[in-house]
Amino acid sequence: MTITTKVMDIVKDKMTIIKQSETENICLIGPVKLPIKQGDFSATFQWYNWLKIEANLSKEEVIDGLVTANLAFLQQSSVLVFGDFTNAENALIRMHSICHTGDIFGSQRCDCGYQLHESMKMIVEHGCGAIFYLADHEGRGIGLFSKSLAYLLQEEGLDTVEANHALGFADDTRSYEDAISVLATLRTKPVTLITNNPKKLAALQERGLAAEGHVPLWGGLTETNSFYLKTKVEKSGHMRETK
Repeated sequence: MTITTKVMDIVKDKMTIIKQSETENICLIGPVKLPIKQGDFSATFQWYNWLKIEANLSKEEVIDGLVTANLAFLQQSSVLVFGDFTNAENALIRMHSICHTGDIFGSQRCDCGYQLHESMKMIVEHGCGAIFYLADHEGRGIGLFSKSLAYLLQEEGLDTVEANHALGFADDTRSYEDAISVLATLRTKPVTLITNNPKKLAALQERGLAAEGHVPLWGGLTETNSFYLKTKVEKSGHMRETK
């Protein structure tokens, strides 16, 4: 997919090449407005992200190479288990895609941090479960650097799906095969998936997930993420349910 001149101009304007050595530079992207809320604390920060690149690469070449750079695969995943996960009859699991901005900074551009922390509470209250924290899922699989570019496009009016498409990515490139393999090693009994997306449950079941159903987790709605959540409902099949 060819990146349009308009998209290229928008992201290039926010990119800075920092000279490091004869062979290596840093490509700095930003600023991106990031509304943060953690407890009683709230503020809007300016977020920058950087990537080490070859010294001879131009801004255009960096952007054109995003789709094949596999930036999302430079981190490792983990799983957080609670209770007797192997033997308990009923267990909840959350396949949680890493969200650097939402999980760590408390960004209000999405509901990811809310879902992560609420999933922990739900699993503890239930007595047994696990959260699979999938590090190669940032930005629905496009990586943190590419996600920051997508955010810039969203600030120009594109929704989260349109922004990914504009950069040459599919709507969702995430894979769950490794997580399902780990789950099968930890537990052979069926699980219940914490998700708002029945399509995601069906897709995971097709790939071997032993899941009997799903529990919805809707919340964390703010003025700054309402458009994002609306897009998830209208374009990604999410349902407006409450737990």
